[in-house]
Parts: sequence; C-alpha cells; structure tokens
Amino acid sequence: MGGQRNGGRVGRAATLLGTVVLLILFGSAGSAFAHAALKSADPVDGTVVKKAPAAITLTFTESVGLLDDSFRVLDPENRRVHIGEPQHAGGRSETARVTLPDDMGTGTFTVGWRVVSADSHPVSGAFTFSVGKPSATTAVIPPQAAGDTASSTLYDIARYFAYGGLALLLGTLLFTLVTGVEAARGLLLTGWWTLLASTVALLLLRGPYERGGGPAAVFDPSVLAETVTSRPGVVLLVRLVLLAGAAFFPVRAGGRWWAAGGGLLTVALAGTWAAAEHASAGIQVPVAMVSAVLHLLAVAAWLGGLAALLTALYRAPEDLPASAVTRFSRLALTAVTVLVITGVYQSWRGLGSLDALTTTSYGRLLVAKLIAVLLLLAAGAYSRRWTARLAAPVERRADVRERVLEPVGAAADAEVSGTDTSGGADAGTDPSAGADIGTGTDSGAETETGTKTGAETDSDSGSATDTATGPRPLPSTGGGDSGAYRRGLRRSVLAEVIVGILVLVITTLLTGTQPGRAATEAAASAAEAARPMASTTVIPFDVGTPGGHGKIQIELTPGRVGENSVQAVTFGPDGGLVTVPELRLTFTLKKQDIGPLDAKLTDRGGYWTSDTLNLPLPGTWTMKATVRTTDIDQITVSRTVRIG
Repeated sequence: MGGQRNGGRVGRAATLLGTVVLLILFGSAGSAFAHAALKSADPVDGTVVKKAPAAITLTFTESVGLLDDSFRVLDPENRRVHIGEPQHAGGRSETARVTLPDDMGTGTFTVGWRVVSADSHPVSGAFTFSVGKPSATTAVIPPQAAGDTASSTLYDIARYFAYGGLALLLGTLLFTLVTGVEAARGLLLTGWWTLLASTVALLLLRGPYERGGGPAAVFDPSVLAETVTSRPGVVLLVRLVLLAGAAFFPVRAGGRWWAAGGGLLTVALAGTWAAAEHASAGIQVPVAMVSAVLHLLAVAAWLGGLAALLTALYRAPEDLPASAVTRFSRLALTAVTVLVITGVYQSWRGLGSLDALTTTSYGRLLVAKLIAVLLLLAAGAYSRRWTARLAAPVERRADVRERVLEPVGAAADAEVSGTDTSGGADAGTDPSAGADIGTGTDSGAETETGTKTGAETDSDSGSATDTATGPRPLPSTGGGDSGAYRRGLRRSVLAEVIVGILVLVITTLLTGTQPGRAATEAAASAAEAARPMASTTVIPFDVGTPGGHGKIQIELTPGRVGENSVQAVTFGPDGGLVTVPELRLTFTLKKQDIGPLDAKLTDRGGYWTSDTLNLPLPGTWTMKATVRTTDIDQITVSRTVRIG
C-alpha cells in the first residue's frame, strides 16, 4: 500500500507539473491574435493627400472600446502630434476617431492605434499617410501599438488558471452533491483559492494588458482606477463578489431554496466569462451568451468531476461505492451531450464557413480541439466499461436469495418434541454436564453439542447439520475483482484527466484567438485595401456617324468610399486623343437608391477632371458617361465599378 500511495503521489505531482508546463508554453500564444479586425482607415494606409485631413477614422468588424491613449500620431521627425480625444465616429461603436490639428505640415505621418474589442481583448496596429508628398524619413512605429510581451504572457497564464480553478470548484461541488462521496472535498478549496488568486491577478494585470505597458503598471493607482470602471474590470469585480458568497455557501445543506441559491451562484460565475469573451460580441449575442454559459458549466462538470473522481480513487478507493461511480457516469454523459450541442453552435458562429477550418488559426485550433474531444470520449468509453464491471458484482450479490436454514435429523426431532439435542438431556439440563455425542443417522446428519442450535443443509453433501446461533454472512462474490476493476477505472480516469487538460488548454486558446468569421472578414478587408489605389475603366462609344466612335478612359482615385478624383480622356477611331464638346459622368448605387451623383467634370483642354466626387457607401456603382461629339450627336454608355 505504501508503494501504491507513493506512486500515486508521484503521478499526481507529474500531472500537476505537466499542466503548469503546458500553461507556460501556451501562455504566450493567445496574445498574438486579435478579435476585432480593422476594416478600413481614413486616410488609407500609404496614401498621399493634398491637404491634412481633419480627423483619422478607423472602422472595425465589431464594437471596440477606446482608451485615453488609443491614438499616437508622429510627424516625419518622430515628434508627437497633439491630437484630440478619441471618440466614436457618428456614435457608431465599431469606429474610432480622433481629430487632427490644422497646422500638421507636410510629409509622412505615422499613426499607432490601440483599442479594446467587445470581447475584452486589445487590438493594435499602425499605418502611415503623407500630406503633400512623402518625406525622406518617417517616424518609428510606436511601441504601444505592439504591446508588452511580459504583460500579455502573465495575463494569459492567469486566464488559464482561472479556467482550471472554475472547473475544479464547480466540478468537485457537483461530484460531491451527486455521488455523496466526500473524499475529494479538498479540491473545493483548491479550486476556490485558484480561482480567487487568478481573478485578482487578472484585475491587476488588466490595465497593462489593455494599454500595452509593462507589468510594473500594476502598481499605478490611476491604471487600476480606469480598469475597475471598464466593462472587463466590472466583470472581474462581480466574479470576486460571487467567490466571496461561495465561501459562505453551505455545501452540505439541502432543500429547494438551497438548490436554487447554489444553481444561481454557479450560473452567475459562468456568466462572468460569457460577458467578457466571444459570446458578448458578434451575431446572436443573447443566444451565444446562454450557449457559452451552458458550455462552460458542462466542461466544469465533466473535467472537474473527473479530477474529483481520480482523487477519490487514489485516496480512498474503499469508500467509493460502485453506485457513486455510476451516478457520476450519468452526470458526465449529460455534460457531454450539452457540450456537443453548444459546441456545434459555437463552432458555426465562430467559423462562419467550412473553409475557415483550414484557412484560419481559429479553425485549426477548433480541429485540434475536436480531435482531443474524440480522444476524451474514447477514454470515457473505457471508464464507463470499468464502471459497469465494478457495479456488476454488487448487482449479482443483491440478486442472490438468502439460503433458508432447516433443522434436520435429530435436531429436527428435538425441535418437534421440545427437547435439547445436547446428549438427549431435558431442556432444563445444564449443557455443561453433557458430553459430545456423535450420532450416525441414515441421512448422514451430524450433531454437535454446545451453543449451536441450528442446522444447515448442504445439498451437495447430504444432510450436514451444523448447529449455530444464526446464518453466516455470504462471502463476497467479487471482492478480488472489485479491486482490479477499481484499478482499471483509475487508469482510464487518469487518461481522461490528462486529455481533459489538453482540451482545457485548447479551449482557453480559442477564447484568445480571433474567430474565423472575423478573420475571414478581416482578410477580405485587407485584400480590398491592397487593391490598386486607382481604378481605370474603358468604355467604348459610337454615336452612329462616320468617325463618331471611339472610347472613353476614366480613372477613379482611390476608388473607395469618400472623396475621389476623376480623370477622363477620349480616344478616336485611330486610337489617338480627341477633344469632344461635352463629357458628363454620373454614379448610381441602385441597391441603396442613391444617385445619380454628378462628377461635375471640368474640361482641362484635352482631358476632363473632377476633385469633388464623394461616394458615400461601398458597393457596385453604375457609372454612366454621356459624350457629345457634335452639336447634335451624343450617346450615353455605362459600366459598373466596384467601390470599396
């Protein structure tokens, strides 16, 4: 037994060490991914504008929160430009806007930005634009845009331990309530303290994590004051209050109100994650929040319960009845069913398309989690098999009917006549005065004097009478097998716990990774931004007169929403430049019922230009050109143009 206990301690220590190593190794992976993605910037990255813009406007794929230092603008000499307060453009939560001074000067300016996505993760980046013309030198990208690696790593590690603490706390509680086994109750305190310590760490590290500063910023009272007034900070404070209430919640009480209070406390704790993760942003937020809470509770019931079961199997296997293991097996099956249903929904919501499974980091992590869950289900199948074997001997013993004791031979005669069988003496004779008498009977019955008063018949050996004070207890039909079954169950549950840790790590990584739907949208926006800065369209025309045909070449810069400049030239039948008396150009967005918007072209002596065309929305616009070649000959031709 001592060797087994030492081996169990070594195994648990190795498992704990492996968990910590996994957390540290994976700790820095989540911070590299953003959640809200930048869709567009005005001015566009790399553009050259004639005059300084009045403001910088960023548009994202989801709602973002603004920091006091969300924007940093540096001039060509690497000096900071004094800008206004960050705000949402037009009251739209998915935008960030800051005003610029009138006297910015000329040259290339560098913009570093950092915002907080709706699911509480910071998003940052940088870009440049030039006023007048590009300068020979540009500023260095602000370090605030990249963030501090140490703060991000520590914050992610605290998130891992918070998930683990919640799983231990809720899983052990459910295991104790369902099975009635208290051998693993010590894990309740472990889970509670782990969750408490990690939540405090998250609250302190939240400020440096959001702002991209170093860990030393946790000692800055102003940073902490800003954190506790933000939505993620409020959620963490609520979690601390709920943990304080859980510390005084009676685990062993009972009744309807006790069950309702415990259920509300459990759901509220899980809700603090849903309120600050992927479920709080994107599509179908109310449904996603409910799904996230159920998913997290199922994970805690399954993985935390497995840890409690493994602890009970190591510490006190003799106190773990087969019926308790069976009850937990039913709980685990229910949890797995909830996991499958909510997992399918969350995968659809996060991915957006099947292509995202292989083209996005979120999709590849989701595939890895699916494989790990399948391994976990396989290990669970073995555990259920051992559970069934463990319960089978108990059921067989319950089905065995108690054998009936019947007096036979001389004992039966004595019982009928009311005499004692001790040497044929009267009932009042002192038993100590009699001698041992062996009487051979035709039935083979054997009578033994003393305090034995009953006889037991054995059908295999004739009529063997054994007088006794009562029936002997039935021997255990599966005592040796039960120990083997428990050892087999312990091994399979240990495998489940190890794979479960991997599932928990991947789940935490998923919460720190940009969903596939947002990543696909961000990639489309990036592809749109990478398009040429000007679009050129050639439209043939023919007014129906000799020599009255040719083509119009129209160049639209930058070909995006907002102000655009237009330059148009006409070519004759021989491909050479020709002048025409009149050229008009209009734009119409039929789906939005906008237009026609007149480009108001001006004849510049051989070519036509305009700097006043403003296209307010993205989409496929219809561009109509009306060209007049003589006083009476004209024609209108059209083409579609994509505005990003």
